[in-house]
Amino acid sequence: MQQSKIFIACADPSARQNLKYMLVREGYLIAGEAPDGSQALRMIRTLQPNLVILDSDLQGTNALEVARVIDEDRVAPIILLASSWHRNLIIRTRDFPVFAYLIKPVQESTLIPAVEAALANYRRVTRLEQEISKLKETLASRKVVERAKGILMDTMGLTEAEAYRRLQRQSMDRCVPMKTIAEAIIVAHELQQGGHKAKNDSGNSGRA
Repeated sequence: MQQSKIFIACADPSARQNLKYMLVREGYLIAGEAPDGSQALRMIRTLQPNLVILDSDLQGTNALEVARVIDEDRVAPIILLASSWHRNLIIRTRDFPVFAYLIKPVQESTLIPAVEAALANYRRVTRLEQEISKLKETLASRKVVERAKGILMDTMGLTEAEAYRRLQRQSMDRCVPMKTIAEAIIVAHELQQGGHKAKNDSGNSGRA
């Protein structure tokens, strides 16, 4: 199994060193580290780690801004480190991919389970999002195909099964998705309808 790459953004050098020691000992790879938010953002975008450990007390670009960009770029889950428990901080980060909230100094007994849970849960969320996206795409394609079938049935007097087979055959003959064929039929029909409408409008205007 491929080792997970972890990025550490923490202003305290000794705390970073301690985190690295605990993570490396458990078999994780350290993708990179940074003492401030601005440098962390640049490196995270380049390195694309599997997990980001983010100190809430970062200098420069603050931790919330770093978390926001990580969320927008869909890079990785976040473990947030804080000096003390703050409900306000939890509320402000709940829309970001923060999967764990640890109080400093971090102990190995809390760090490693949090890392494992964050990685596993983020993979699960990503997989669900991909499945939802695929379902939406399938649904959209089905609607387009249904509309194209209806056009073929109306304009060519085909049955539903015949219209579907016609779409399927053209899709195979041209080596393109059935949705592409359906979209072309819909566009051609709309152009034809537009032409008829313009012609009728012109005729009515002439008679007036």
